[in-house]
Amino acid sequence: MKELSARQLYFYFLCIAPVGKLILMPAQLVSGAKNDLLFPALLHMLLSAGAVFCVMLAARAEKPLPELLSAAFGRIGAAAILFLFAAFFLFAAVFPLTEQMLLVQSVYYDTLPSILSFLPFFLFSAYFCARPFAENGRIFDLLAPLSALGFLGLMVLAVPSADFSALLPAGAAGGNGFLLAACESALWFFDPALLLLFAGRFRYRSGMAWKTAAFSLLGSAAVLFFLAVFYGIFSDLALRQTFAFAKVSKYFSAITVLGRIDYLFLCLLTLVMAFYAALPLQACCACLHGGTNGKLPRPAAACAVNAAALALLLLTRFRYAALQEWLMHKLFWIFPLFGVLLPALTLLLRRPRRAR
Repeated sequence: MKELSARQLYFYFLCIAPVGKLILMPAQLVSGAKNDLLFPALLHMLLSAGAVFCVMLAARAEKPLPELLSAAFGRIGAAAILFLFAAFFLFAAVFPLTEQMLLVQSVYYDTLPSILSFLPFFLFSAYFCARPFAENGRIFDLLAPLSALGFLGLMVLAVPSADFSALLPAGAAGGNGFLLAACESALWFFDPALLLLFAGRFRYRSGMAWKTAAFSLLGSAAVLFFLAVFYGIFSDLALRQTFAFAKVSKYFSAITVLGRIDYLFLCLLTLVMAFYAALPLQACCACLHGGTNGKLPRPAAACAVNAAALALLLLTRFRYAALQEWLMHKLFWIFPLFGVLLPALTLLLRRPRRAR
């Protein structure tokens, strides 16, 4: 079995996980917290970094998640937990896929295209999901510099237009605004749950737990900086800027002469986002494969999961407001439960019980 290196895990949290939070999350944070949008995001980021630290400590046993669960709950209990996580990952994939579809339709097309324009994504995703989870390491090596170049390029173009005084005075939204924004943005933070599937697929080295958490915080710092630039540019109009990362650079003065050179950087980030949107589906397949003790082949799981995801996407295509209401106001608690709390509790599974 191929193994990941520490570098590849660090690349994921520093360069790849942050890009999934640049599409609709900034405007959603503004709707609840207004100029205090950094604070609810910071809360989620600190909780996620803590959960990442716990998962990495649990990974010191160098056993895959199914083996850790079997040692603690037995084979049947482990299978039940893996099936629950498979359902969660499929559920968690719905909004990233919706974001990706809306992004492609709104940014790269002048008129609303057919849903058929997005179907090739599922062909790519089915192949991606059929691959073992440990093979993502080389993909992270390739995507990390693309993500860094795209993000830095956009920031170079956007920062001159930002007025950071728009973030003041801090605390203007109050406690209610903070809680509302924290609940509405919870669905973007489930990276510790994805990290569970990497357990047992890398050799733990001394200090990897705090280093991985530190790289998670560094990636989060980049997102916070983006949020500050975003609000500094649009201020009170930020609520309506739904595709944030595609709009922050369009006021750069040289664009009127050179054209939309920012699209070079947007395409790089969009490519990284496509892989990030497929990761929950791949994690779902990995849980189904592990829950059936390898009896369900990965290709079969990949086809079934992507067919289910496509069906959900078609079902919610023209019901974005209803989807938003359910995910952000009624079922938001599922994400901190499965995405942060339960992964953190795997620290208790690190050492198997001793026979008496």
